[in-house]
Amino acid sequence: MPAEPITAAQIFERFFAPQYPPDALVDLAGARSTDANPAGNPSILAQIDHAAEVFARLAPAAFGAPDLGLDFSDASVHRLGAALTRERRDAWLAPAGGPSDARGSSGASAASAGGEPPMLVTLVTHGALYVGACVVKNHGGKWQVRRPLWESLVRLESSAGTGDLAIFQWWLKALSDEEIGRGRLVDRYRTHVEVPTFDAERLPILAAGDRRIPKLAKVRYDTLYKHLRAHLPELRSVGDDFPSPERFEELGFKSMEFALLGGGRMLLMHGATADGVHLLWLDASGFVKSLYYPADSFPAHVVQIEGQKIRVIVPVRGESQVHEMLWWGA
Repeated sequence: MPAEPITAAQIFERFFAPQYPPDALVDLAGARSTDANPAGNPSILAQIDHAAEVFARLAPAAFGAPDLGLDFSDASVHRLGAALTRERRDAWLAPAGGPSDARGSSGASAASAGGEPPMLVTLVTHGALYVGACVVKNHGGKWQVRRPLWESLVRLESSAGTGDLAIFQWWLKALSDEEIGRGRLVDRYRTHVEVPTFDAERLPILAAGDRRIPKLAKVRYDTLYKHLRAHLPELRSVGDDFPSPERFEELGFKSMEFALLGGGRMLLMHGATADGVHLLWLDASGFVKSLYYPADSFPAHVVQIEGQKIRVIVPVRGESQVHEMLWWGA
């Protein structure tokens, strides 16, 4: 019989729970909501920084990737997330101790009741602090210290509001069988950090934001090109990353609608296909990103633009699903 899937909860209970102070484990919700540094002791923040630095120094060897380049940049989080594979996770689950310097700096117990914890524990407890340090360094996040330290949150203020990022939880989920190898650590970083803090006002204006671009009823690659040339000549190119003519035809758009966003800084193109709704964002340089939502063929999807946000309403199994995002996309 196939092995039972490994869930985030199982990873926590088996490998991480033994490393927690008993009182924190008894009231985990309380520990996760209690400020462990109310006086703002800088030495505690220095411990977090040290743990992140240890991870940056030692993780490339643990990953077997000397070119991982953990330089505290956003791009380094993308490289890190892409390196989280099932094979590596399973190897890290083997009983083994990590470097004592790394364990001590993050406050983990030296060993669990069964001996040294597996490498996974050392990597995740320090990796959570490394990713958090990237948010602090690059986006002005503020540490909300918790006990143990790897449970610490990062408070981030952005165009989307104020949120407390539970990065340790991101790691647990990304290492579960449901998500391993799918780049979900990167997805969460992009969604909760990079997109909300993106300075969209620095994008050049493509066209006047109040220009209306008519709906395209018959959608082919060539008709789309002619439509854009006629109604948005300022867009010189759809860019190298726009779907190829062959891929575009495969999608089979029934029609396509257009909206200028952010005072004319981006163009949103959206349309329904046989199996869902596709949204594509372009700026003055061409294609930027896309999103896809599975949807019923009837009724038609709706895109609403209100201030800084876009609301996409799609029918799924006879009911409406609502997706909200900032105007420059998720």
